[in-house]
Amino acid sequence: MRPDLDLLSALNAPRRAADLLTIEEVLGLASRGNVIFDPFSVLISRHARIGEGNVFHPCVTLTCTASAVLSLGDRNVFHTGTLMAAETGPISIGHGNQFGEGGFTAKANSPQARIVIGDGGRYLGGASVFGQTELGSGTQVLGAITVDRCTLAGGTAFSGPDPDLRGSVLKGSGTARGLVLGVGQVIAGSGAFRLEDAKPQSFFHPKVAP
Repeated sequence: MRPDLDLLSALNAPRRAADLLTIEEVLGLASRGNVIFDPFSVLISRHARIGEGNVFHPCVTLTCTASAVLSLGDRNVFHTGTLMAAETGPISIGHGNQFGEGGFTAKANSPQARIVIGDGGRYLGGASVFGQTELGSGTQVLGAITVDRCTLAGGTAFSGPDPDLRGSVLKGSGTARGLVLGVGQVIAGSGAFRLEDAKPQSFFHPKVAP
């Protein structure tokens, strides 16, 4: 056997043991229009369902137990430092989201955990999501915020002309637990995020003139 094949076999052995795609199988995702910049550092569970046209930067980890579900839609971008782990419950990702720049974590690893993320959202700067959490389309979590058992209402994308019709937003740093935000609402927090601090997004971003 050629030395390069020996090396590839050695690299794939722990992947197979951990139910992860082999390096060749990761590269095979490109057949559906996915872009993988570094197949050696991208770890993807063989139980995960991967859509089309996604972009995987180096050092992305997507794990899923055989009894859980990790489902990714199309045209999502996973920046370096993105970790998703469906352990005790499902993680469902829609289309056209941006994860990372600065890292992102989603873990369904507690009893009854279930994480659902819609379309066209941004989750940047070290955001972490746990528990029974739903992030609707167009929502944003910007900063080192731990989001646990929260519901952020979906709306238009962050670039929409009327900020009060956009998906809801958490920005800053700290912990958001058990919150339900409506369309167009934003909490800019430091430490504990409180519902009484919610404001319309037009407070920070004036509406675009017609």
